[in-house]
Amino acid sequence: MLAAAAAVALSYLLHRLLPAVPVLTAAVVLGLLAANLPGAAARAAGSWKPGLALAARKFLRLGIVLLGLKVSLVDIADLGWSALVLIVVLVLAAFAGTYGICRLFRLPGDEPVLIAAGFSICGVSAIGAMAAVRRTRTEDTVVPIALVTLCGTLAIAALPAAGGLLNLPPGVFGSWAGASVHDVGQVVATAQTAGTAALAAAVVVKLARVVLLAPMTAAAGLLARRADEAQGPGAGKRPPLVPLFVLGFLALILVRTWGVLPEAVLDAAAVLQELLFAAALFALGAGVRVRALFASGVRAVAAAVASWVLISGLGLAVAVLLAG
Repeated sequence: MLAAAAAVALSYLLHRLLPAVPVLTAAVVLGLLAANLPGAAARAAGSWKPGLALAARKFLRLGIVLLGLKVSLVDIADLGWSALVLIVVLVLAAFAGTYGICRLFRLPGDEPVLIAAGFSICGVSAIGAMAAVRRTRTEDTVVPIALVTLCGTLAIAALPAAGGLLNLPPGVFGSWAGASVHDVGQVVATAQTAGTAALAAAVVVKLARVVLLAPMTAAAGLLARRADEAQGPGAGKRPPLVPLFVLGFLALILVRTWGVLPEAVLDAAAVLQELLFAAALFALGAGVRVRALFASGVRAVAAAVASWVLISGLGLAVAVLLAG
């Protein structure tokens, strides 16, 4: 746990020195270094392992719960029904398209569904929630999390450059960022380059995608249960329809919507969420051996880039329609 805390502090320091490097990206990279450098690798696989396992599992889920405090249903309702329908269609199309691309590239195990969830809904949070209902091993979530972090980080530089070339108005650019970038923090970093109007549009569109975490997770849980039932009574304990931490996420959405918490508490919760995610991502990265990662790494990166291009195109189409 102390190693994870030190890695989080170093991640913030790196972000302070190099603002273009997000804290969560730095945490993943530090985890990969810890898993593969002589000396640190032995500790990561030995004495550090119990604490890192706790951080990877529990901290990620606590961070997902706190994500609910960023979502106000009032703000989302202000988008209007037509916009909400467009966003739902976008998420479903992005999920289906990304899943199809990952299957085409023959990614193993649950990687296709985890990558599809992360890219289409809300990045690392969606991967953690989907892994819970599918009972995916923690180590099998590392590649999807690394890819969603990588592509979301690339978007921080790529989308503003593309928006300038396309001469997009701030509102359209913000909606594009909110509709196509993965994690909330990455959306904010991308959209704020075009000003406050772009940032406001981006956050609302993004949070409308985040709300879909619960129904998409519930649907995945229902399918997992049916698959277990098809195997007969000896299939073991049924997966949860909706994990407890996703219910916590929904509860905090209601708390935020009621407006009972002061801004200082919301700001503190946002900082705590980032700290928890950074520790979890360091811990997940510390479980990856580069040699094993390269077994499907090239195909996985190619699938992620193709999915990123697809979602960026879909997001731009939705942003234009929202402006119209």
